[in-house]
Formats: sequence, C-alpha cells, structure tokens
Amino acid sequence: MGFAGRRRFKRVLIYTTVIFLGMIILIPFFWMLSTALKPEGDIFTWPPDWIPDPPRWNNFADAWNAMPFNHFLLNTIFVVALGMSAEIISETLVAYGFARFRFPGRDLIFFILLATMMLPFHVTLIPTYLIWQKLGLVGEFDPLVLRAWTAWGPFYIFLLRQFFLSVPRELDDAAEIDGAGPIQTFFYVMLPQIKPALLAVGIFTFRGYWNDFLGPLIYLTDMNKYTLNLGMYFFMGGVNEQPQWNYLMAMSILVALPILVLFFLAQRYFIEGITFTGLKD
Repeated sequence: MGFAGRRRFKRVLIYTTVIFLGMIILIPFFWMLSTALKPEGDIFTWPPDWIPDPPRWNNFADAWNAMPFNHFLLNTIFVVALGMSAEIISETLVAYGFARFRFPGRDLIFFILLATMMLPFHVTLIPTYLIWQKLGLVGEFDPLVLRAWTAWGPFYIFLLRQFFLSVPRELDDAAEIDGAGPIQTFFYVMLPQIKPALLAVGIFTFRGYWNDFLGPLIYLTDMNKYTLNLGMYFFMGGVNEQPQWNYLMAMSILVALPILVLFFLAQRYFIEGITFTGLKD
C-alpha cells in the first residue's frame, strides 16, 4: 500500500470512528424523540420499540396546550433578552478594563476573579437568596436579571480579555492620535475586533438563561411568571400523579430546538471564540 493508500485508509478510519462515536452520543436523543412520539402505555414496553408505530405527532401539540406555555415562552424570552444583554455589556466593559488599563492591584483582582470559578454555585445559593429576600424581590424577575449587571461570569470576562489582548495596541494609539477617547476607542475600534468572542459569549449566555431551571424554581412563586423549564416540571407529576414522560420528552425537544439551531448557525464564531482564548496572556 502506497503513501496515498495509507493516507486514504487513515482518513476512512477516522471518519468511521467519528461517525460511530457520534451515533453512540445521539442514542439518548433518539430515545427522547421515540418517547415523545409514543402513547403513554408504550413507553416502558420490553423489548423497547425505537420506532413508534404509528408515531403520535399530536403529543407535541397536546404537551404545549396542557399548560400555558405561550405565556411561559414570553416570560423566558423576557428573562433571556434582559439577562443576555446585561451580561454582554457588563462583562465586556470589565474585560476591556483588565486588558487595556493599568491600575494598582489589577493582576491580583483578576486572579481573585478567576478564583471564584472554583466556588460551586451552591456555596453562594443561600446567602444570595437571603439578600434578595431582604430586598423584597423574591417572587419577581429581578433576581434572575439584575445579577447579570454585576459581571458575574468570570469565564466570559477571561475569554473577552484574551481577545482584547490579541488586538494590537497600535490601534489604540492610532485612535488616540485621531482624538478618540477610551469610550470611542472601545466602541469603534475594539468591539469590531472581538466579534467572534462576543458571539461566543452571546451563545453561552443565551444557553444559560434559556436552560436555567434552578433560578426560576427558587425565586419565582407566581405561576404567571414561570419560564418554560419550570413549566415542564409539572409533567413530572406530584405525590399522587404519574409522570407524563411522553409529554415531558416532547417539550424537552421543543425547548432544545432553539439552542441547536443557534449553535449550528453560529458554530464557526463559537469555535473561533473558544479557540482564541489562549492566544495571548
């Protein structure tokens, strides 16, 4: 076998392995779709039927109409839009400050900021809840949205800072010679240079707020303010009710679709944003 033959065989082997591993990873998704298309009595049959016969596509409509998911969707969009915008704005400003300005204790503060990533979310859960309770905001959207203005995502700050550091400082000098101040330089020079990072952070934050279940579960007490993920919890059943697994899987697919579509549309910028985080320290 010549060099070209070995190279072709190696490529076929790699593609075959990737396809095989991809099929294994997709098994839970296939099972979720299969469960969503079954009547409730056929979900736990043995041996399992991977392809429902006939598929019950009306499960998606029935699941959506079982609860006021139209209202839950609007609540979710409201929280996602405000939280995502606040995080991108606040964390971009903080990252710009760490990357372009020198001030006493800058490196120490940045180190402490990164160290907070080692703190589990559950450590700050009770103190944070007590703060919002003292402010009288439990039961409102504020605990889910206002926290984003505190630039509470150290990983996103690190990612954006790395992109800012990769931008040549000569651009700052040229902007200063033209009479631009720090704010004008930030908006008209720096932001256009870090679009991949902004899109990556946008995807991360959108996914985080869209999939957030614990936050709404803790802070929202009025059903009129529930989000999609909290609404799906009703399909888990109560003390005397059985879980409706087919409806739960149907709604899980519907809720996951925006994330999948967003990733496939912006995967080039997403991968580029993650790849460039270590370009310059």
